[in-house]
Amino acid sequence: MKHLFVIIISFIVLSTACFAQVSPSTTSPTANSAYSYSGTMGDEEQLRIYTQIWGQVRKPGFYLVPDDTDLLTLLSLAGGPTEDAKLSKIRIVRPSKETGRGEVIWVNVKKYLDTGNFGIIPVLKPGDTVVVSGTVFYGMERVADFLAKFATVLSIYNLYLTIQNK
Repeated sequence: MKHLFVIIISFIVLSTACFAQVSPSTTSPTANSAYSYSGTMGDEEQLRIYTQIWGQVRKPGFYLVPDDTDLLTLLSLAGGPTEDAKLSKIRIVRPSKETGRGEVIWVNVKKYLDTGNFGIIPVLKPGDTVVVSGTVFYGMERVADFLAKFATVLSIYNLYLTIQNK
């Protein structure tokens, strides 16, 4: 029974360490409005919108950006995509207060980088959440990392059993 307890605790510790992610602290909007007024620049008023970006970018989090910000600008503000980012399938989740159901927009940034066609890059709307998923290789790397850690725990347990039996 004692051995089973050691295995279970080791498994929990390793799985928590394997799948834990550090997220930057963010602040949420203080008002119920999707826009924030940031003064004037020249003769134009500057409106800002709240957006979020998650996943395979260097600085995921909550961003307050100018009203006419496009997806590429937000990706750049977030430090750019990581090496494991799947640029051919970036998802924008756009909420809708009228219907209560959001809209999902798929964007192929890789196609933009190959063709230079800026027309496929959407302008963000208030409340948009951008999700940059990882590639299949990234997922396989995570699984392999977890299996390696689990094998280490099993090896330690096996060593423990060998010492106990001597």
